[in-house]
Amino acid sequence: MRVVMFGYQTWGHRTLQALLDSEHEVALVVTHPKSEHAYEKIWDDSVADLAEQHGVPVLIRNRPDDEELFARLKEADPDVIVATNWRTWIPERIFNLPRHGTLNVHDSLLPAYAGFSPLIWALINGEKEVGVTAHMMDEVLDAGDIVLQRAVPVGPRDTTTDLFRKTLELFGPITVDGLDLIASGRTDWVKQDRSKASFFHKRSTEDIRIDWSWPAEVLDRLVRAQSAPYPAAFTHHRGERLEILAARVSEGRYGGTPGRIFYREGDAVVIVAGADARTGRNHGLAVERVRTEDGRELSAADYFTTMGGYLTDRP
Repeated sequence: MRVVMFGYQTWGHRTLQALLDSEHEVALVVTHPKSEHAYEKIWDDSVADLAEQHGVPVLIRNRPDDEELFARLKEADPDVIVATNWRTWIPERIFNLPRHGTLNVHDSLLPAYAGFSPLIWALINGEKEVGVTAHMMDEVLDAGDIVLQRAVPVGPRDTTTDLFRKTLELFGPITVDGLDLIASGRTDWVKQDRSKASFFHKRSTEDIRIDWSWPAEVLDRLVRAQSAPYPAAFTHHRGERLEILAARVSEGRYGGTPGRIFYREGDAVVIVAGADARTGRNHGLAVERVRTEDGRELSAADYFTTMGGYLTDRP
């Protein structure tokens, strides 16, 4: 089939490579300009560079809403548009332009985790699996009929970086397999159950600030969700920002005021956390590695040379 691709960053790069290696023809690529947003500078393999290396015409757009773009799309005469990690709304006159519509590839198991940063949100929320969904685009964001869906398990100590690498391997194959199904004449796609839908926004500074009243299990997932190269979860110590790079739930149970620097547990330093509302148990967060405001990375034992004092959410 003749394909136009809307794609961005490493997800789009991997998808475009799979399309170029397939029997489908890529007639045009539309991608975003490079961004300075903290999350968009991560995994930023260039879709434009890959397309140009293979002689595929490229258009750079923040939003796909101008007449020149629409005219170029009509000239390209696609059988289908493929959208992967496209960051802004695609108008109906564009997603319905191709003969077979638009196939969107999203990094969650829809209808759950529509929107932004689904892997981070899923890990924080304690999901047991994550995945990728190829669905037909309609007028509601990430709500179209499902063509294919593939899942991978979340391991007990997985970070978002681990989950990114697992799910990235799914993007190319699910796109090509989805196109093959469309080309075969299939149209019996699965309707999304909107009663199970959830939508999440872009991550911000407030989303990575540690609240020590949360249970240690949640804080452990937050630290793993904000793994490098994502911005690290942070707290404040003696008025200075302190990033928590590695931590785990403490082996022992420690009560007291949340945020209290309390106890040495092996090479870690235990910070008192809130009680788990479901179990009533109160474990601490055993912090293993930190990064100071001036960029020094230290073991928690080397940083917290004495017990006592507090970590706080604000300076």
